[in-house]
Amino acid sequence: MTDSNRPLRVAVVGAGPAGIYASDILSKADLSGTGFDGVGIDLFERLPAPFGLVRYGVAPDHPRIKQIVVALEKVLSRGDIRLLTNVDFGTDASLEDLQRFYDAVIFSTGSIEDARLEIPGVEAPGSHGAADFVSWYDGHPDYPRTWPLEAERVAVLGAGNVALDVARILAKHADDLLPTEIPDTVYEALKASPVTDVHVFARRGPAQVKFSPLELRELGHVPDVDVLVDPEDFDFDEGSEQAIASSNQTRQVVKTLTDWTLKEGESTASRRIHLHFLHAPAEILTGDDGRVSGLRTERTRLVGDGTVEGTGDFHDWDVQAVYRAVGYVGSPLPGVPFDALAGVIANHEGRVTDPEGGSLPGVYCTGWIKRGPVGLIGHTKSDASETVRHLVSDAAGLSRASEPDPQAVLDFLRGKGVEVLTWTDWETLDAYERSLGEPRGRERVKVVSREDMIAASRRAGAGEA
Repeated sequence: MTDSNRPLRVAVVGAGPAGIYASDILSKADLSGTGFDGVGIDLFERLPAPFGLVRYGVAPDHPRIKQIVVALEKVLSRGDIRLLTNVDFGTDASLEDLQRFYDAVIFSTGSIEDARLEIPGVEAPGSHGAADFVSWYDGHPDYPRTWPLEAERVAVLGAGNVALDVARILAKHADDLLPTEIPDTVYEALKASPVTDVHVFARRGPAQVKFSPLELRELGHVPDVDVLVDPEDFDFDEGSEQAIASSNQTRQVVKTLTDWTLKEGESTASRRIHLHFLHAPAEILTGDDGRVSGLRTERTRLVGDGTVEGTGDFHDWDVQAVYRAVGYVGSPLPGVPFDALAGVIANHEGRVTDPEGGSLPGVYCTGWIKRGPVGLIGHTKSDASETVRHLVSDAAGLSRASEPDPQAVLDFLRGKGVEVLTWTDWETLDAYERSLGEPRGRERVKVVSREDMIAASRRAGAGEA
């Protein structure tokens, strides 16, 4: 094979939905006229298992969303995209290293860190980031296996689906989660939780929340958990009415919330989720021991265009823990230009830009690390299409990799002592997790630690899940 007729070699870093969608679209791209004969794609993942957000960012009691894995598995099982997991970009391979083996690199590393909330008391013990909590209950191998579930009354700050997930998992009885894939350590901790009330706070009105209609409706079907909405928290301005009229999703959300305000009678459930609107977090209160002892919110009012302003009316809530679900932010990658203000890789339509504003040749990004954590999982398809379109249009002018042989990158990584895992290894781990769940009537039980995941992938016998 001569360099003039070889495939275009592309590394995609991050094997979540964004990376898999980009790989799939690129695998079908027309490269005629570029000087390359087809395309060879290696999809890298720093964890021993693929699927990113779907495996480690979606609540375990959302099986419909997790069915996205079925579609992603079909892409990777074809065999034309090589999956290389347990490879950490920056530690095991730098951008300069990858450019030896690939003509282009696409970053799809997502946004996994909690966005900052700048209010007093935010660092107090008992104040938690939602991203950390989600990683704990989803069995992410990089997070501790314990979580302090000691509060009876909890506040969740945020008006998106992550806030709903956190509130639901906190309020739901652990036995109702047993059919899911939650690790045993998570079940035991939730089983012992003394929680009775979870308060969700949104600083804007009911027409401005980012809940999806389905997720919100599901909240009302959690056994032995009542959803309570105070009619006094309901207000609509001209901007709200326009949002309701122009969006069927907003209309459905507002209808569900309105129905809950019309409920009559006392709560009969042992646990409650309270949804509060037009309350902006002002301060996390602490006791003499320095731990969270309450939350102070400021009542807000709509000003006509759907935005709000403070009223100077403050209210203190008796809670012992606060979960901040105010958004995710991307993390910088070594050697890759980063826009710290936006929390994304510096880019223009997926072409990574240098500090002077020009394009960094052969380097691209897609997904949340490209545009921020907005939109649902499926939205990353159109995002990936844009990035791949630019890559293909640039292909003829790319600097060619000096070591394009597919074996060369494996030799490099293994020479550094990296235990590279492949799609076959994932299939072995997947089968093992399913075998753990089958006798208990569960689809799977997640293997949690990195060491046990690698051992199961290698058929070396795994430790406890």
